[in-house]
This record gives sequence, structure tokens and C-alpha cells, in this order.
Amino acid sequence: MLRLHYMTAIMPAAVRKPKQKASVENTVGNIATAVIALLRHRTYYDVPSLQEAIRVAVKRYNDQPFQKRTGSRSSILEEEKRYLRPLPAVPYEVSTLVPDRKVYPNCHVSLLKNWYSVPYIYRSKKVDVRYTETTVEIFFDHQQIASHPKFPDYVTNRYSTHASDMPDEFNKPEMDQERMCAWASTIGPNTREVIDRIFRSVKLKEQSYNAALSVLHLSRHYSNDRFEDACQIALANTTSPRYKYLKAILASNQDLVLRERKTTQNNPEISQTEDNASGAYVRGASYYGGGAHDDQ
Repeated sequence: MLRLHYMTAIMPAAVRKPKQKASVENTVGNIATAVIALLRHRTYYDVPSLQEAIRVAVKRYNDQPFQKRTGSRSSILEEEKRYLRPLPAVPYEVSTLVPDRKVYPNCHVSLLKNWYSVPYIYRSKKVDVRYTETTVEIFFDHQQIASHPKFPDYVTNRYSTHASDMPDEFNKPEMDQERMCAWASTIGPNTREVIDRIFRSVKLKEQSYNAALSVLHLSRHYSNDRFEDACQIALANTTSPRYKYLKAILASNQDLVLRERKTTQNNPEISQTEDNASGAYVRGASYYGGGAHDDQ
């Protein structure tokens, strides 16, 4: 970046040619020696005070006259200032390039566990993402197509969405909200309520496509009754159930426990039988009283 700014060519020192580096290395060593020698007997209790002392020491070193020529390092800088270009208006930032990121049907790209929108015409295409500490830039075919402020590293599962990136009513994705809700209704009312809550939890419906589809795809691995019971449990314990929450319920068979409880409550005879069966395991005090049992 510095090379481009000053329009210069950087020529690395040749291998096994230490004399080409001597001048620079000596200057660095001389500055370090001058600063350390001046400050070695002083104590500083905060960083700003130390920085100010270092600036004074460096200025003193630069103001010292040359031994074999007129002037000083400071005077040479003043002569060369007219040849220097002003610094860039925007400070340089180190960036990271992530190539070949897929644009999902919700018109967003996943980056560091967050989501950033791109124009809907790039759905299902591969894009390159470049990010710094503050900015996320998205490129297609080396052309920038979107830019977003970057979420902090501690933030996850957040969406940065430009409304103009979203498709209009004539460019609906393959699976939209209407179709997802209709799919959920074929499973049962609890599943439909889960999908409705997912859509109500966001400002733009496109932000919920992935979450809703994940839930619906999970339902394919279980019967409708089991999935309905799982959704009932989730709705009772969280405001907006998602894929991981439902999967944990099904994996731990909590829905089967709920189903068994429902069956017991709806059948009094089963409830009475279970009560009697539980009482049969109580042997009573006479069993442990000795007598006929002593010989056994």
C-alpha cells in the first residue's frame, strides 16, 4: 500500500549481500540507542507520558547536525516535503478475502456466523467476500455488488439486509412464506405456529427463509404426530423455536414422554391399572418381619 501511495518500486536486498542493508539497519540501531540512552534512568507511570518522551528523544536525534555534511535529518526532511504526497483520506486496513461463498435463497451470504444481503439476481451464485474490522464487501466477477458494516466478533446469527436487495412480488424465490406456511399446516397446528413465530421474529420475511426451511426439512425424518408433539413442547418453553431446539427435543424423546402422558390422561382404565401396579411393588412391613422368611 505504501509503495502504491508513493509510486515507488521496492527492490528487496539480494541474497548474501548484507552491505545493501547496512545503511537502514545502522539507522534503526542508532535511533534505538539514542532514545534508550536518553530515557534509561527515567520512570514512567502511563503510556502517554512515555510516548511524549520518545517523541522528544527522536526529535533531538533528528536535529543533531551531520558530522560529514551540512544540515541535519530534520532539515533534509523539510527540503523533501514538497515532493511528498498527502496521506490517503481513508486509513489502510488489513482485509481478509473469502472466495466462493454461496448466495442462499434468502439473498444473503453467510460470514462469521452472520448474514449479509446481496441483490436477489445473484441467488444461488458464488461470490467473493472481503472483510476488515469494520466493513464487509461482496464481489461478483471482480465487481462490488454490496457493502455492509461488519458485525462485531461477539455477535452471531444477525442479519444486515438492504431492502433494495430483496426480490419484489414478481420475483419470488422457489420456496416463499406462503408455501412454507402451507407445508407446516399439513403437519399440524403446532408446526404452523412454530413457522409463524419464526416469520414474526424478523423485520423482513426473507431473513426467516433458512430458519423455517430447516425446521420443515427436519419434519421429514419424523412422523407428523411426533413432530407436532415436539413443536408443542417447544412452544411452551420458548417464544421462537428453531431447528436446534426441536432437534434436541426429538433426539431426547421428550415428545414420546408427552405422547405417553396424553394417552394415560385420556384413558382412565390405564391410569387405574398403573396406580395398582405401582402399589404392588410395596411389600409392606410384615415381609421384613422374619418368621417364614428367615429360612429363605
